[in-house]
Amino acid sequence: MGHVQDRWWKEEIDPATQKVTRIKTSSYGKGLRYKARYLDPQGNEKSKSFPDRQKKRADDFLLEVESDKREGKYVSPSAGRRKFKEQAENWIKSQSSDAASREAIQSRLDSHINPHFGNLPVGKIKPATVRDWLGLLDAERLSENYKTVLFTTVSSVLDSAVEDRLIIENPCKAKTIKRPTSISPDIAVWPEERVLELEGSIEPRFAIVCPLGAGCGLRQGEILALSPDDVDEERMLLIVQRQLRVVGRRLVFAPPKGGKRRTVPLASGVLRAIREHEKLFPSAEVTLPWKTPEGVPTTARLLATGPNGRVYTGDLFHKVVWLGAFREAGLIYRNRADGMHALRHFYASTLLSRGVSVKELAEYLGHSDPGFTLRTYTHLVPSSHERAREAINAVFTS
Repeated sequence: MGHVQDRWWKEEIDPATQKVTRIKTSSYGKGLRYKARYLDPQGNEKSKSFPDRQKKRADDFLLEVESDKREGKYVSPSAGRRKFKEQAENWIKSQSSDAASREAIQSRLDSHINPHFGNLPVGKIKPATVRDWLGLLDAERLSENYKTVLFTTVSSVLDSAVEDRLIIENPCKAKTIKRPTSISPDIAVWPEERVLELEGSIEPRFAIVCPLGAGCGLRQGEILALSPDDVDEERMLLIVQRQLRVVGRRLVFAPPKGGKRRTVPLASGVLRAIREHEKLFPSAEVTLPWKTPEGVPTTARLLATGPNGRVYTGDLFHKVVWLGAFREAGLIYRNRADGMHALRHFYASTLLSRGVSVKELAEYLGHSDPGFTLRTYTHLVPSSHERAREAINAVFTS
């Protein structure tokens, strides 16, 4: 058990009378009066000081320390001095091996988190601090989904501070904190006519992106990195093993999202479109570093390239080619509903309407969790009400 030292007074014993008297020390009236001294779980001496008239606080502090030591919850008072920004830099290293993903997380920290929390010691971040920050996000009119991502990031950094024994508990988990809730709006699936209209209006050398998106469910980066060498005609499969990413403002090849390659059933119509595209616009060899700008140079023949094998970033492709197709077709572009992901949604809708299971669809789309696929496309799953009625009627009619 520790003890509380009074820095302003000390006790002396009179040699003649053996009486104990209290006398002022040289520190009397200077600085904090009480110093709570104790040993941490490793046996190192620690202390915390308190001002005059607060000896009870010092005594209570020592009781809390001893209780936390017994329960294994002890946190050094000095540990919480580490700044949030420093803790976030340490936390981010464990989040993903993908450089582009880490860049995205760092961007969120720099734009909306560190300006509020960055220079604060983690031990000084209280529930009130988090509530103030959430109020600022509301004032900026950010979307609920983005606020959810930002809140999850802050909470995860503070969780790591708890695990590192810098703080006792995560203030984001206080009862008074109302966590933002993400909203999953129903996806508006394109009709087949719109897919065909875009395919007919897009620049011919890029028309192949429509059957690859709507007929195979590939993401934009996967389409732009697809090679004819990824086509297995014998088994009628498409092997999705790379995508285009931008890391540090440089194009790189990277594994598909989630870091796992997958195979997708290849329809004969899509295979025919790939063959015809190859005749008109032969694939071009492209060499890019793997995963990071310093990565191993990797070469692949790409189907969707510009003149002279020019490779487009996803952003440039969207602005120049994709939006250009809408202008050519005379269609009004609707934000969120009309991005290239619309082709992927069309693919998912088509498969579900033909009875393909959610589990199979998740594998084809590259979703690690079929539950995510179900939550995203649940409104597209055909109703089985009539089949249920027929099954029960077969029993009770007899």
